[in-house]
Amino acid sequence: MDTPDTPHVNKERIDTMEHLSAAIGVSRPTLSRYFQDPDNVSRTSRERIRKGLERVEYVPNFFATRMNRKSTGMIGVIIPYLNDLFFSRLLEAIERAAMDVGYTVITQCSHSDPAIEARAAETLMSMNVEGALVAPLGNHSDLDVHERLRSRLPFVMVDSRPDTMPEVDFVGTNHYHSTGLATEYLARVGGPPVFLAMPRVNFNAMERERAYIAKMEQLGLEPRIVGVEGVSGAGYFEAHGQAVLEREFSSGRLVASSILCVNDRVAIGALRAAATHGLEAGAMQRGGLRIAGHDDYPLCPYTVPSLTTVAQNVDAIGRTAVARLVESIRAEKSSGKQILKLFDGEMKIRESA
Repeated sequence: MDTPDTPHVNKERIDTMEHLSAAIGVSRPTLSRYFQDPDNVSRTSRERIRKGLERVEYVPNFFATRMNRKSTGMIGVIIPYLNDLFFSRLLEAIERAAMDVGYTVITQCSHSDPAIEARAAETLMSMNVEGALVAPLGNHSDLDVHERLRSRLPFVMVDSRPDTMPEVDFVGTNHYHSTGLATEYLARVGGPPVFLAMPRVNFNAMERERAYIAKMEQLGLEPRIVGVEGVSGAGYFEAHGQAVLEREFSSGRLVASSILCVNDRVAIGALRAAATHGLEAGAMQRGGLRIAGHDDYPLCPYTVPSLTTVAQNVDAIGRTAVARLVESIRAEKSSGKQILKLFDGEMKIRESA
């Protein structure tokens, strides 16, 4: 509420650069240079524009000021899911790293749909982004889309990588290390772990499955995998994990096993299945059931029991992916050398195993 000491001031609202130019007495080209970078104009003009902007209500058109530059200062990001907290964390890391080097992030989501993923890529190209970071859907992605992006823009893949594009710059997790850590830990504290997989359409899921098999063979143990085929009527991730273990527990199988889930969201479904069968996973519980995941999903410390998992170094992945993309954007010519950066995981031992 206004008081007698602080009278309300109605500022003139201005919507165009032309009207702003007339209102504060500075040429439009000078204003344009100012909004691109205040240091591009003289100190006298800067001060005049600053004082003029205090008298009016004006917000520069973001895209208009960017499109007039040789460099738009924008990078595009495509993620597969909006309802996945892992990708929320990854996007936060990317945005913070981009802001630190003066870039703005434009995000598109493919919503698990190859057609939407293709449209997202076309949208980014139409907006003249200077480079793109893409977390692909899986082997049902339209790889032609990725090839078009790569032919037009500096391009880095993050999180997962198609086997068909091994030469593309990639930043992600060393799944052989991270999955190996969890496999070895479960084998040490319980029985030989069973791997709760996913239908083979997800690159990371397939790589983690292969990593599990390799580590089991190294330990001299027999790999056992469940959940490769989808259960009729079950959805993705949590619903899949619950449905697979509902089936197993109902038949009296795996009730005293160590179970390594392909990711934390599947593991959360697995914990739900255990609870509905009166089972509780954990080293301190009777019966021998242990459940672990992968990713260190933000909810893992708050499940019941809290979920043992392997943390991905999400901050480092985001920073490194942005650094590589900006390096490619600013390079006068490509070195032609592919960058492959994989970060090790870290065990997070909690109650469930």
